[in-house]
Amino acid sequence: MLTVATVNVNGIRAAVKRGMLDWLADRAPDVLLLQEVRASDEILDGFFPEGWHVAHQASDLKGRAGVAALSRLPVTAVRVGLEHLHPDGAGEPAVDTGRWVEVDVDLEGRSAGASTLTAVSAYIHSGTAGTPKMDEKYAYLEKVTARLGELAADPERLAVVAGDLNIAHHEADLKNWRGNKKAAGFLPEERAYLDRWFDDLGWVDLGRRLAGDVEGPYTWWSWRGQAFVNDSGWRIDYQLTTPALAARAKSVDVDRAATYEARFSDHAPVVATYDL
Repeated sequence: MLTVATVNVNGIRAAVKRGMLDWLADRAPDVLLLQEVRASDEILDGFFPEGWHVAHQASDLKGRAGVAALSRLPVTAVRVGLEHLHPDGAGEPAVDTGRWVEVDVDLEGRSAGASTLTAVSAYIHSGTAGTPKMDEKYAYLEKVTARLGELAADPERLAVVAGDLNIAHHEADLKNWRGNKKAAGFLPEERAYLDRWFDDLGWVDLGRRLAGDVEGPYTWWSWRGQAFVNDSGWRIDYQLTTPALAARAKSVDVDRAATYEARFSDHAPVVATYDL
């Protein structure tokens, strides 16, 4: 079995202070995908002792974004960012950094079939409806769509793209969908990208496939008010897989904290187990 966990930590230093490492020790995933790390390489490395292979893209904007992919298994390749889709590399806005990192994990001895798992930690912009921030989000979603097409081109490829996508796909993916029809994160234009990924490119929303036709399970709740207590949340954290990997999925769990006080982030980890 192989366990992959993804979580938006909302600042790695704050998450560690709130008990993230206790959760990590208990879960002991083979691959850990983090978003909103908001720290330097040196700070991140300090939290993960020997035994972890760490790939990290910090944001050019200090204190913002940042993604990391960590593996207990050997890593044979690391690809950082989506700039390779724009060969000139000139004028890439800082808002596009700290949002995408890929690792190829060596499965030799763990898998009877494919010998490599491609694992991606992704953090999509939150956006604000009717502002230039939404233009930035849509431009980045175009880059993501292109890369997903490349990764899905090989039908035998084992790949997981996981993280905080900041989009709720369907009404079942957020509690107050009626009040958010015109809000970023639930706009028809955003949701259409997920339609393309699933319907046209063949990616699988593993959480929804295994949970079935139910509300949620949500993965993000505001720190404010009674959102967490009332389970008034959004399902915006995903594990998207190629069909070849989806066929090997055994379970997906949302590690919702037992109490508001026990949370180490405003997001809950999404943990999947694959039979390799």
